Amino acid sequence: MRIGVLGTGNMADALATHWVRAGHQVTVGGRDARKAERLAGRIGGGVQPAGLRAAAEFGQEVVLAALPFEAGADVAGDLRATLEGKVLLDCSNPVGPGFQLLTQGGPSAAQRLAAAAPGSHVVKAFNLCHENVWRMRPPVFDGRPLAVPVCGDDATALARVRELVRDVGGEPVAGGGLERAGLLEATAALFISLWVGEGADAQAIAPPLTHAAGPL
Repeated sequence: MRIGVLGTGNMADALATHWVRAGHQVTVGGRDARKAERLAGRIGGGVQPAGLRAAAEFGQEVVLAALPFEAGADVAGDLRATLEGKVLLDCSNPVGPGFQLLTQGGPSAAQRLAAAAPGSHVVKAFNLCHENVWRMRPPVFDGRPLAVPVCGDDATALARVRELVRDVGGEPVAGGGLERAGLLEATAALFISLWVGEGADAQAIAPPLTHAAGPL
């Protein structure tokens, strides 16, 4: 695939590195040309640096929005014509001070991207883990690949993102339509508050699948 990456931060670095190793062509774009150049050089594998618009234009199959929540909708709105018909992959977490969900009572971050660029096919994924988990090769725990929920409405877009999940070593899980992206974002807010705020093992709050409906 030809993948355009909007953003030059840690998530852009972690995910793009996997995708380049999997054989995809990647261009990373940011407002700061020097940051884009440094990230492209760090990833290697023929990754090209660019501005945001050029990266969006390059991403014929997928455009990753690895942007802060506060900037995502504005950038998508500025690039709405360029994003027309493309898969726009959102990995953001709208979590603020005190682990508060910044979208509470309103549309999710992913839905805001979709409203800003209505011709794109927004998919939510990769938002439940710290960037260093995505740097693992592969993210496997106790012999199980990391499960990655994916939310979206377009079948082709979902298929492409599922492929990208597998390329990082995870196992895609159907999370439902884009209207459920807010549940993923709320889950991230809860997990972060448990992990960081309480030092709790968030994974331990769920029983095994065999007991999901109660003990047998």
